[in-house]
Amino acid sequence: MNAVRVGRRPVPLVLLAFSALLCALLVALTAGQHADASPGHGSGHGDGGEHGHGQAFVPQTKAQVAFHDQMRKLWEDHVTWTRLAIVTFADGSPGFGDTAGRLLQNQVDIGDAIKPFYGEAAGDQLTTLLDGHINIAVELLQAAKAGDTAAFDDANARWYDNANQIADFLAAANPRFWPDGTMRAAMKTHLDQTLAEASDELTGDYAGSVAVYEEIHQHILDMADLLSAGIMQQFPSRFGR
Repeated sequence: MNAVRVGRRPVPLVLLAFSALLCALLVALTAGQHADASPGHGSGHGDGGEHGHGQAFVPQTKAQVAFHDQMRKLWEDHVTWTRLAIVTFADGSPGFGDTAGRLLQNQVDIGDAIKPFYGEAAGDQLTTLLDGHINIAVELLQAAKAGDTAAFDDANARWYDNANQIADFLAAANPRFWPDGTMRAAMKTHLDQTLAEASDELTGDYAGSVAVYEEIHQHILDMADLLSAGIMQQFPSRFGR
């Protein structure tokens, strides 16, 4: 069976049905979104902040703890539903469609979470970028199914470029606490780990898939903490209690 190397192992070319269904879900869920939004008033000024780098910030007030936990929930949902989509597809489960739909809703939820701080347009733009993250991943799967290495390499390059766009968007909104280099590195790790997880699951290396997911889970918690800390430090007056 032909295969294209994804992450650490070659992935068998058995993904066309998954791609077609996910494309249909994407069309339904992304219709009418505003792709021309901008970060709005989140230029990095906010209402100040006294702490240093976001990763060192420890939430203390009830409002800070609640927001910290909310951000962790959103990004845990992101990796959890991604994993469940991979597993249900690999197993041929009839639950795959609903699982994929829930994963796509998560992109909207993450965009909505930043709207109270950076505005409606910025939240919509983040959702659009995250939808691109998924759309290009579908192209990767389609290229793998077709055994088209050139198309796979092209989509892979655009997927990582999209990750840089997400990182750059966040850094522009909050440059003090979300440095561009830090955000780009975090997004690259997320993509690298997700590719390795999918490769392991689809090639039947279930122990490897589980081990990678442990890494994914820890990394996404660290990333969620970086994001929530950055917002709390940029807008400290919103979290006084």
